[in-house]
Amino acid sequence: MRKIIHIDCDCFYASVEMRDRPELRNVPLGVGGRPEQRGVIATCNYPARKFGVHSAMPTVTAFKRCPDLVLVPPDFERYRAASRAVHAIFRDYTALIEPLSLDEAYLDVSDATRCHGSATLIAQEIRARIEAEVGITASAGIASNKLIAKIASDWHKPDGQFVVRPEEIDAFIAPLPVKKLWGVGKVTAARLNAAGAETCADLQQWPQERLVREYGKMGLSLYRQCRGIDHRAVEPNQVRKSLSVENTYPNDLVGLPECVAALPALWDDFSRRFARCDTLPHKAFVKIKFNDFTQTTMECVHSAPTPALFEQLLASAWQRKSRPVRLLGIGVRFDEGHAPVPAASLPLWDDADAMR
Repeated sequence: MRKIIHIDCDCFYASVEMRDRPELRNVPLGVGGRPEQRGVIATCNYPARKFGVHSAMPTVTAFKRCPDLVLVPPDFERYRAASRAVHAIFRDYTALIEPLSLDEAYLDVSDATRCHGSATLIAQEIRARIEAEVGITASAGIASNKLIAKIASDWHKPDGQFVVRPEEIDAFIAPLPVKKLWGVGKVTAARLNAAGAETCADLQQWPQERLVREYGKMGLSLYRQCRGIDHRAVEPNQVRKSLSVENTYPNDLVGLPECVAALPALWDDFSRRFARCDTLPHKAFVKIKFNDFTQTTMECVHSAPTPALFEQLLASAWQRKSRPVRLLGIGVRFDEGHAPVPAASLPLWDDADAMR
């Protein structure tokens, strides 16, 4: 029986800003890009969330909902420094740490000896140390598998924790909306809801054959997840298969020139992350989602991607439909036999729900 803790720092980027600038603690605060530059909110503090501001929201919309929002640009060097301090605390308790982002990780404490081996007490102690030593707060979920631990870490946010014991998993998972399951985004959730599966209890009524028939491999995952089953181990040396950045634009990019003009911002973000990789990629690719929600990807074998290469791929991909674009992404794929082992990755958003 595993003992797994999912630790998630609360509104991480905003918390670091509030730690370093105490005058921001009680005002609505957003971290992100300027509205005149089609910026988006990377994260915001809880006072801002009361106005309906959230991660991945266009900054112009955030100001409409909260005119008094204080907006600050992201400072990733300070966020990385805070992340290193948090992960140093994790290592005092276990070597089995799987980073998900700068501010989030799974810890397997099954064999830990600190705090009498109690996962609940270890989580409490880690959270207390993060607050005392790093100056920010964190929440935790404790369970016997990764799926339940991650969901549980949202239960008592901010600055709280929640335990789901093995015998409590059935009662915990049954009433959850299906959108809480891993890999279920808005489109899949809407499709499941339309078919009568609002909750995990509803989905448990579907036979495995139906789920696999309608959703392929994802169907098998859904069959297990809606029952709270997750056999995945915490993987400290998880291999990255790809590295990419993308952006959904509040206003569609009309024509290829507008798409090309959006590339430099993507390149800046991509190149910063790519610099931390310790091996060469195998392929480079550009991803486009058009305004009719169709999607295409253009890729080529290349070990040294450049802005010019991505521009060429973009031009080829755009020609496939030649219509307005709502999402652009660029990235690389690694040879699975020689992929890098990443340190904690840097997401565009620091809130997990924004990644759905």
